[in-house]
Amino acid sequence: MVLYTTPFPNSCLSALHCVSWALIFPCYWLLNRLAAFFIPTTYEKRQPDCPCCLQLLSTILFTPVYLALLVAALPFAFLGFLLWSPLQSARRPYIYSRLEDKGPAGGAALLSEWKGPGAGRSFCFTTANLCLLPDSLARLNNLSNTQARAKEIGQRIRNGAARPQIKIYIDSPTNTSISAASFSSLVSPQGGDGVARAIPGSIKRTASVEYKGDGGRHSSEEAVNSPASRNPADCGLEDACIVRIGGEEGGRPPEAEDPATGSQARNGAGEGPRGQMPNHNQRDGDSGSLGSPSASRESLVKARAGPDSSGGGGEPGANSKLLYKASVVKKAAARKRRHPDEAFDHEVSAFFPANLDFLCLQEVFDKRAAAKLKDQLHGYFEYILYDVGVYGCRGCCSFKALNSGLLFASRYPIMDVAYHCYPDGGSIDALASKGALFLKVQVGSTPQDQRIVGYIACTHLYAPPEDSAIRCEQLDLLQDWLADFRKSTSSSSAANPEELVVFDVICGDLNFDNCSSDDKLEQQHSLFTHYKDPCRLGPGEEKSWAIGTLLDTNGLYDEEVSTPDNLQKVLESEEGRREYLAFPTSKSPGQKGRKDLLKGNGRRIDYMLYGEEGLSPDWKAEVEEFSFITQLSGLTDHLPVAMRLMVSAGEEEA
Repeated sequence: MVLYTTPFPNSCLSALHCVSWALIFPCYWLLNRLAAFFIPTTYEKRQPDCPCCLQLLSTILFTPVYLALLVAALPFAFLGFLLWSPLQSARRPYIYSRLEDKGPAGGAALLSEWKGPGAGRSFCFTTANLCLLPDSLARLNNLSNTQARAKEIGQRIRNGAARPQIKIYIDSPTNTSISAASFSSLVSPQGGDGVARAIPGSIKRTASVEYKGDGGRHSSEEAVNSPASRNPADCGLEDACIVRIGGEEGGRPPEAEDPATGSQARNGAGEGPRGQMPNHNQRDGDSGSLGSPSASRESLVKARAGPDSSGGGGEPGANSKLLYKASVVKKAAARKRRHPDEAFDHEVSAFFPANLDFLCLQEVFDKRAAAKLKDQLHGYFEYILYDVGVYGCRGCCSFKALNSGLLFASRYPIMDVAYHCYPDGGSIDALASKGALFLKVQVGSTPQDQRIVGYIACTHLYAPPEDSAIRCEQLDLLQDWLADFRKSTSSSSAANPEELVVFDVICGDLNFDNCSSDDKLEQQHSLFTHYKDPCRLGPGEEKSWAIGTLLDTNGLYDEEVSTPDNLQKVLESEEGRREYLAFPTSKSPGQKGRKDLLKGNGRRIDYMLYGEEGLSPDWKAEVEEFSFITQLSGLTDHLPVAMRLMVSAGEEEA
């Protein structure tokens, strides 16, 4: 299948579209500026250097100016619209962007890593609603600065996904702390310029899957020549890096760090203060920057040596010479947060998962913001689809002013794409071409040249609470379209060897939850009989650890949730969830500050589903990790959700 790299089939139509948008844009910009005066965010209202009288004076002075300019721009906008509207009939439904990466993390290199049967492999998926609407509409959700938010969001996703999977191993039996200096240099392997940073000599990092505990007795010569001293760039994205911190007398870890290197590590992860949002002030301990001293204490796995290692300076006993495989170290520590009856790890994390493979985003409506976000994501993802949807009156029943808001990014090559727009539902959502994006990606190949592929569907359903019947119809269409897509893209002829389908994932903002009495119709939909929801026990019944993904917009800028770490801590408590998560409106009017019991842990409307019915024979998929992510605190009103899926053939061990 040919993927479209431009929105129009020829340069003439593209030029006409640019002219039409140039005529429309001044009017669009002035409307956003006027909205800033009359729909301030709570962050803007709280600014001490902007008293009410000054804000009122600014509104009185500038509103007439903007209104006069708007009236002057309207004729040009009308001409631009007359030119823009018919062009949309020739517009393609998405733009495909590829920034070729020939390094070890590139798509071509990734395909050669996995040969299918004989070894399982995990793939990580993330979905997030970013609310990147035109600024005037974003303010209705208590958000602003859409362009700046898009850039900051892209940086955080990129930096979080590009960090290595680090496991902490502490030799000293009495020391369980990690120095701030060591931590800062550890969690930021790359600066904003993409250059790998040096790891201080006191910390040894290895890409090996196993590590032998030795009570901390390594000579300097061994440290230099051993695999543990390899350059951080040698640790590929697929490696689970183990970090060894040797104990010192007094139980303190070494803190040797060059000041310049340390400052680079602390500021390099997100391009320093320039990348920070005015509505998200960076503080010490804020994990919004991956280089902060306390950046990922909650997200790193800590393991200690066996009891025989308590001898500190003595010879290590037999039990202390255990081989620690990365997966074993991780699972041993993860049991502390795993429910006894749960088969996978789950957590509220301050970071996007390391080695993220596929990213599905919703509400990336603003085209300029989408371009900024795409540029940032290309620092990690090689393949991106953006500006997905239709405009004007083409394809759907009514006029579409906005696209679908969907954006997809992948580390693996995209083979086939299809987009479908949902029929109109009669609500305000009909102004956007909300629909479903279907993708087929190649993740490997067998020695017999069979392609190993997976299917991903990204969607965003209608939002109004009264549209339950419409959402059910959209779920029906989603299943039908996906079946048609799989049928049209399957390959089983002699010229094209049969493919191995190893995963089938649906993700997105479905705009209903599994605890609200108003959403019973959607909760019982047949989609949940064909696809598994890791957070769900049954219709109307959530697992105890599952939390809502929709935030209360009134509290987005409160001090208690102003950083990823703070939001993570708040959401780990029941009282915090009642205060800062959105609950069903019929159950919690004026919920802010309520202390009475509310059903469930908030509205979980962002879903990650996986199916097994459509996989190739003998293949199975199992959830390995599931996380709710707070990394975008203050930048959107949703919590991103991530799932790591282990796929394997037959009875192979994952």
